Amino acid sequence: MHRTYSMRQSRAPTAQQLQNPPPPPSTTKGSRLFGKSNIGHQFRRNTAGAFGPELAKKLSTLVKMEKNAMRSMELVGRERMEVAQQLSIWGEACDDDVSDVTDKLGVLIYEIGELEDQFVDRYDQYRVTLKSIRNIEASVQPSRDRKQKITDQIAQLKYKEPNSPRIVVLEQELVRAEAESLVAEAQLSNITREKLKAAFTYQFDALREHCEKLAIIAGYGTHLLELVDDTPVTPGETRNAYDGYEASKAIIQDCEDALTNWVHQHAAVKSSLSQRSRTLSQRRKHRNRQHEAVDLSGQDNPHADRESGIWVPASDHPGSDYADEDELGVGYGKGVNGETRGREEERAIVA
Repeated sequence: MHRTYSMRQSRAPTAQQLQNPPPPPSTTKGSRLFGKSNIGHQFRRNTAGAFGPELAKKLSTLVKMEKNAMRSMELVGRERMEVAQQLSIWGEACDDDVSDVTDKLGVLIYEIGELEDQFVDRYDQYRVTLKSIRNIEASVQPSRDRKQKITDQIAQLKYKEPNSPRIVVLEQELVRAEAESLVAEAQLSNITREKLKAAFTYQFDALREHCEKLAIIAGYGTHLLELVDDTPVTPGETRNAYDGYEASKAIIQDCEDALTNWVHQHAAVKSSLSQRSRTLSQRRKHRNRQHEAVDLSGQDNPHADRESGIWVPASDHPGSDYADEDELGVGYGKGVNGETRGREEERAIVA
C-alpha cells in the first residue's frame, strides 16, 4: 500500500557542508589489525605507553583510548542501521497505519546511524590533532635526554676527577644544551596550547551538530507517531481506513529539509555565560594582554647534525614516527553508505 520514502535517495550537500566541507573518512575506518571486533581495545590501551619517548607516553595512551571510543561509535552506527531495517521488516505485517509509520521510523533511525558514521569522521579530526601534540612531545624528548646526560656526566666527573679539564668542556656543552632545550620547550608550550584548542573545537563542533540533528529527528519522529490511531476498539469493531501515507511522506521530507538546512549559526541551543563568568573571563584577557608571550623560536640557528642536540621535528628522528595499528592492517569491507535502507520493494498504491 505504500513504499519507503528514504531521505537519502539524493545526497545534495547540506548547508553546513557548504559552509564547512566535511572531513575525510576517519583513519580508524581504513584498515584494522583485529578486524571489526573489539578484541584490540584492551591491547591498544595497555600497549600505548609501552613504546616511544617517555614524554609522549601519556598522550599516546589518550590517543589510543580515543581510538577505542571511535571504534565503539562505528559499531553503534552499524547496529542502529540494522535495527532500523529490522523495525521496517517487523512492521510490514502489521496494520496499515503501524506498517507505514514503522517504515518511516526505520528511515529516521537509519538516518541516525548515518549521522553516527559522519560524527566519527569529524571526531577523528580531534584525535588526529591530539596526535600532532604527541609527535611534538616525542621530538622534544631528545633535547631533554641530552641535557640530562651531560648533567650526569658532569656530576660523575666532579665526584671521580674533580680537576678533570673535561668538566669545563661539558659545562659549555650543557649551556648550549639548555639553550636548545629552552627553545624546544617554548615551542612545545605554544604548539600544545594551539593544538589543544583546535582539537576540542573540532570535537565540540561535531558534538553540537550531531546532537542538534538528533533532536531534529526525534521531533519529527514524534510527529510520525501521531499518525498511529491508538483509540481502543471493542472486539469485532474495525478501525477507520488509514489515510496518512502522504502525511508520513511529508514529515520525512520536512525532516530532510531541516537536516539539510541546519548550520551552526542557527543552532537552537546557545551557551550563555553568567555575569560572574563574563567578568572573570574579561579580567583574565586583560591580564594576558599585559603579559604578552615572547616568541623564542628564532633565537637560535638550527644545526644540521642531530648529535649536536638541537630540537628537530619528530619526523626527522629515526623510529620516532611510530604509527597506530590502524595503518598496519587491511581493509575490512564495504562502507556503510553503500548499504540498503528500509524496504527494498515498492508497492503500488491501490486506488
